[in-house]
Amino acid sequence: MADVPNAMAAMLLQTDHLTKDYGRFRALDDLGLSVRPGEICGLLGPNGSGKTTALRILMGFLRPTSGRAAIAGHDCWQDGVRARRHVAYLPGELRLYENMTGRQLVRFLCRLRGQAVNSELDCLARRLEIDLERPIASLSSGMKRKVALLQVLIPQVPLLILDEPTNTLDPTMRHELLAQLRDAGKKGQSVLFSSHVLAEVEEVCNRVAILRAGKLVHMQDMTELREARLVTAQFDGPAPEPPSHLPAAHLRSRTGKTMILEYRGSLVPLLQWLSVQALQDLRLEHLGLSGIYKRFHGDAA
Repeated sequence: MADVPNAMAAMLLQTDHLTKDYGRFRALDDLGLSVRPGEICGLLGPNGSGKTTALRILMGFLRPTSGRAAIAGHDCWQDGVRARRHVAYLPGELRLYENMTGRQLVRFLCRLRGQAVNSELDCLARRLEIDLERPIASLSSGMKRKVALLQVLIPQVPLLILDEPTNTLDPTMRHELLAQLRDAGKKGQSVLFSSHVLAEVEEVCNRVAILRAGKLVHMQDMTELREARLVTAQFDGPAPEPPSHLPAAHLRSRTGKTMILEYRGSLVPLLQWLSVQALQDLRLEHLGLSGIYKRFHGDAA
């Protein structure tokens, strides 16, 4: 794995006030984002929210209008070659050398990095159900996507950047890819990927950034979210106000006989209070990203 300067040990990737304009249209607006070593970070947002623009700036493909992005201490635009040495990248739209086989492509790209390909390639190809000897031109779009994933997962680099990586993959292969991303995090690699799919982001990410119209509108720690519950209680009469001794409760709505609240921490105080209420029904479930996403994107969730 490529060496990371000591000054960047705390943050492998950092953006400061990152902005990109196309004429009068602002595609990215004052983005501040960081990724630590070993962290898996997801970018969420609908089409046009700035996800792909942000990733292309990080790869040095676009010059920011203002602000700065750096990987391992190297400016992504001014020192792009050195920055990209620390990155394996999967674009949203593939452009592969289709006259090669899958094996030839991965070996070629690894040689450009000065890295050898070992037996891990065949092992991973079997897990992804890829025939490495077939010409890429003869593969379906889903199979081409899996070959492209190989050239991201095989190199030993500190950072993986993936733009909508599960596009065109069937459910089984989506599950396998997410397992590979979790393994990358356990090995100390960082992962930054964009997605439309809340469930897959919830499954693997340590933190999630939600973008809207080019702005970072929310950063969510997933450990904190996984400890939270969505509580829906239906009472015999009008729903009461949660008592003040439940500071971990955030009232989402109280309409008629129904109360919905977000709750964090020990459930004991909440259940003790509810046990003395005239309840008709009670449902507790993990909070998940859906409710948070809907705050910023409504029905787009």
